[in-house]
Amino acid sequence: MTTKRQRGFIKRILNFTPTQLISLGFAVMIFVGSILLNLPIASKGGENIGYINALFTATSAVCVTGLVVADTYTQWTTFGQIVILFLIQIGGLGFMTMATLFSLALGRRISLKERILIAESLNQYSLEGMVRLTKQILLGTLLFEGIGAIILSIKFIGDFGVADGIYKGVFHAISAFCNAGFDLMGERVQYSSLTMYTEDTIVNLVIMSLIIIGGLGFAVWDDIYKVKHFRELKLHTKLVLLVTAVLLAAGFIIFFILEINNPKTLQPLTGKGKILAAMFQSVTPRTAGFNTLSLPDLTNASKFMTLIFMFIGGSPGSTAGGIKTATIGVLFFAVLSVIKGSEDINLFKKRLNVEIVLRALAIVVIGLCIVVITTTILTIFEQVTFIEAFFESVSAFGTVGLSLGITPSLSIVSKVAIIITMFLGRVGVLTMALALTIKMHKSNAKYKYPEDKVMVG
Repeated sequence: MTTKRQRGFIKRILNFTPTQLISLGFAVMIFVGSILLNLPIASKGGENIGYINALFTATSAVCVTGLVVADTYTQWTTFGQIVILFLIQIGGLGFMTMATLFSLALGRRISLKERILIAESLNQYSLEGMVRLTKQILLGTLLFEGIGAIILSIKFIGDFGVADGIYKGVFHAISAFCNAGFDLMGERVQYSSLTMYTEDTIVNLVIMSLIIIGGLGFAVWDDIYKVKHFRELKLHTKLVLLVTAVLLAAGFIIFFILEINNPKTLQPLTGKGKILAAMFQSVTPRTAGFNTLSLPDLTNASKFMTLIFMFIGGSPGSTAGGIKTATIGVLFFAVLSVIKGSEDINLFKKRLNVEIVLRALAIVVIGLCIVVITTTILTIFEQVTFIEAFFESVSAFGTVGLSLGITPSLSIVSKVAIIITMFLGRVGVLTMALALTIKMHKSNAKYKYPEDKVMVG
């Protein structure tokens, strides 16, 4: 029997806005995960890892980041690794998607409020077909992760044996598709990620494919699946595909040129290895977190380019983080229209609403503010270089997981700062973007101030 206080609490929860419920859902998952990971059974040493470290790992998993305070293989037992894997899967698909699938499995009817939550968590503007889209997300996820797991398992069986090879194949397929970046290669060398497979064609192509597919966004999948010709695609899908292709191609060329003569990265590799490594380095900053090259050994120019790609991230409504490809695409075309002297922002024979541009600008500015604050905290409390602090902050905000090696040695204050940054990077910008949209649509001011001009530039 519930008390009056309990009923009041439940009522307040039910009255939360969709964006508040999305944030609450992620926070609850992180809290539960941190409790499980802090159990002695989760660590190979038989002792708990400490709550802050458990919270850091749970946040990194749910926010599909990949930053770790301890090597995933050497620190966590099979129980701990499976907890991390479930957190990655739930965090990648979104708790509303998982909750909806669970409800459907129990035969429950999906309410209107639940449909609104699904739509907002997937960055959809219409409630039509939300349940169908959720089912397609599950089927698509199982298909892509399943194919990736089979191919990787076959490869890893030769290196680690049958049982361990299959386990590692499944783990890395899910981690790659969800753009998480957690790995179990610490069995050979701690924190080595996929550096032992730098020149392996199969591992590189499978991991890259899973990262790209997971980072495109569920709405893009649905649109591509339904249409037969590129011209029939929605504007959002066209923009995402264009920006993704440009970033991947530009990243490959830039990293290849910058690292070709670096004796610690590309120079010692074969011709095939150079191409694979440059390709992988252009893909992984898109919030994936795996690496086949030693990141501290990259040139400063490559580290800076990696920072830019990490900040941009993947696409809206996907398993990826960052400010998103669509956001940077909108701002690029907005700047292009200013340069051309056009009053309208046109792309693919469509005109963008100025509200979308303002929303994109707000996301970028807020994201930069978060990164600046986190970087400042790290430079104050840690004995690290500016590039190391900046790299760590952008990686956390973009939910990437790449690091220059400072994560395990961070102080408690810095770990808390990174935890908050990961949470804001995965949930905050999405929530803020949705809130901005809602406020713009609800704005019904009865008067407007007179126009005036300000000199800029």
